[in-house]
Amino acid sequence: MPEAALLALLGKRDENLREAESLLAADVHVRGNELTLSGEPSDVAFAERVFAELVVLASRGQQIDPDGVRRAVRMLRDEDDGGDGAPSPAEVLSLDIVSRRGRTVRPKTLNQKRYVDAIDVNTIVFGIGPAGTGKTYLAMAKAVQALQAKQVNRIILTRPAVEAGERLGFLPGTLSEKIDPYLRPLYDALHDMLDTDAVPKLMAAGTIEIAPLAYMRGRAQPVDTPVLTPDGFRPIGELRVGDLVTGRDGTPTAVVGVHPQGRKQVYRVWTQDGASTRACGEHLWFVTTPDDRRHGKAGRVLQTQEMMGNLRWSHAHRYELPVVSPVAIPERPVPMDPYALGLLLGDGCITGRTTPSFSTKDPELAEALDEALPEAEVTRTDDMDYVLRRRGGGGRGGVITANPVTAVLRELGLCGTSSSTKFVPQAYLHNSVEVRLGVLQGLLDTDGGPVRQGGRTCRVQYTTCSSRLRDDVVYLVRSLGGVVTVRTRYASGRAPGRAAGRPVHYRSDAYVLEIRLPAEIAPFRLSRKRDAYEATGGGRPRRYVDSILPDGEADCVCISVASQDSLYVTDDFIVTHNTLNDAFIILDEAQNTTPEQMKMFLTRLGYNSKMVVTGDVTQVDLPGGAPSGLRVVRDILDGVEDVVFAELTSHDVVRHRLVADIIDAYGRYDEAQQRRPQAVSSAPRTGPPVGPRNRERRGR
Repeated sequence: MPEAALLALLGKRDENLREAESLLAADVHVRGNELTLSGEPSDVAFAERVFAELVVLASRGQQIDPDGVRRAVRMLRDEDDGGDGAPSPAEVLSLDIVSRRGRTVRPKTLNQKRYVDAIDVNTIVFGIGPAGTGKTYLAMAKAVQALQAKQVNRIILTRPAVEAGERLGFLPGTLSEKIDPYLRPLYDALHDMLDTDAVPKLMAAGTIEIAPLAYMRGRAQPVDTPVLTPDGFRPIGELRVGDLVTGRDGTPTAVVGVHPQGRKQVYRVWTQDGASTRACGEHLWFVTTPDDRRHGKAGRVLQTQEMMGNLRWSHAHRYELPVVSPVAIPERPVPMDPYALGLLLGDGCITGRTTPSFSTKDPELAEALDEALPEAEVTRTDDMDYVLRRRGGGGRGGVITANPVTAVLRELGLCGTSSSTKFVPQAYLHNSVEVRLGVLQGLLDTDGGPVRQGGRTCRVQYTTCSSRLRDDVVYLVRSLGGVVTVRTRYASGRAPGRAAGRPVHYRSDAYVLEIRLPAEIAPFRLSRKRDAYEATGGGRPRRYVDSILPDGEADCVCISVASQDSLYVTDDFIVTHNTLNDAFIILDEAQNTTPEQMKMFLTRLGYNSKMVVTGDVTQVDLPGGAPSGLRVVRDILDGVEDVVFAELTSHDVVRHRLVADIIDAYGRYDEAQQRRPQAVSSAPRTGPPVGPRNRERRGR
């Protein structure tokens, strides 16, 4: 054996040799560079295996100490007791996870190796075992390894903030001073694995988040915030588990968790197109930055408070939000063709005082209107005007029949409206993509048009005098996956126009809408407008965070949804986020969670994320005898694919060797206590209970 390997094997002052002699039945003799074994053949064979493993470790440059000798002996004995196929001690003790300044974190027992391997191949891993078995420390090492390898974008570390019945409100100091002692073990482990200067920078950037468990569900919106569902917008406070909301792809997704948050400081998040919603400072958003686009990344998840004060990239917007795909709503019957309704809302006279009429310079639109209204006949009266009569109307002396167009307009509540009071009926707004698009195309073919600029894609402009119709068009555009900005041209102070040489004063404000629609949505059917639009393309609708302003306090609620990307649609069709994607999440001291808290935590799991839950079910500190979420979850999730429960025992304790003996002693005591009441209750009772009076009688 090489001298260097033998010296590493023997240890300082032969401490490793003495430890091996105390654990092995074979006699060990060292002379020069030779190590000799003697004794029973089976004992010698076992000792030879032990020293062979230690030599492998020494040859790999691993430092060997008495603790390593004990662990090698124990692993080989466990293998002989039925652990065939288990990795060798050399494999276990030389598996490096992270290294910092010559200090390497690695598993030290076979169960720890299995625990680490489970984290590699599974999405959710529960590490259950007594204190000192390295559950949290190894999970932290795997999280740092994943972050350094760019497998995740952030690390989130959490644990219950209240233990042993203590309440934060009665503890002295500020909120941070109250919470920090509970999170100190996580801070300490983190500083062991990363440079001291790097930790504050990563925490300030949001790459590492350390928070009490209660803060994990702090991603919340006020209870009156509208959320889009298949039945329209509903306040988020009314939603329950199992309800459906709309995801980013425009399809329904189930609500899998609802968590009231109490009263919180909230902010109003504005986008550049005038949309807004309210959320708390910890609420999550999926955004794409210029840096993400430059490096080909899909985006990142940030909190509201992380974006505040950092909304510009030079003079451009920094954070781009995803835009919802055309929202899928079940189709329902309507009394008039959607495109025909859009044309009449744009250039039709539907006051009800005369026969409905239509004005246009494009005969193509009149022909389309005639085809879309089978019961009406569009008759030309002059160069621009058309009248809509009942098709096949009776002559003199015939029975007078209501104009079919007028009858439908009355049914929809549109008959009698003017240019400043028109609107899109609810039956058309909350309908299929085809119906909504048909109405919008009719409106744009009449009162809208493409706007082309040199070297730029084509946008769509639409103008109306009706504030209600303005809002309805905004709804249609956003529901179809587009963005729209609105500006107002006020009637007061505007120079009058001219008609037939006479001045015509403006009596109503005009609303000008600038529209961008997805590539698959065609805004026009009219040939001349369609050709002009398609010549340069419509570009891509984009929505950016423009400002974030304090908006008071409100009662808030947090929901989690079943969609893979964890996104849902809130008011103004803003796409928001409420789960953790691309993250490595660790819940420590999980035995002190309630079943409800455990469910809340697990349903935070996002796409491309991992969760590690650690705890010791023998050290539950929940007040009032509340059940431990860590105990309950095993019965619930046992057998679920991609969820693993890794067991660690006193053999895996990596603290002082006496800790394992203490744990075993307490285990024996608990078993004895559990057997003792059963023995007493099973014994037959003879005579009355032995109380004070009975003792006196027996004494007499």
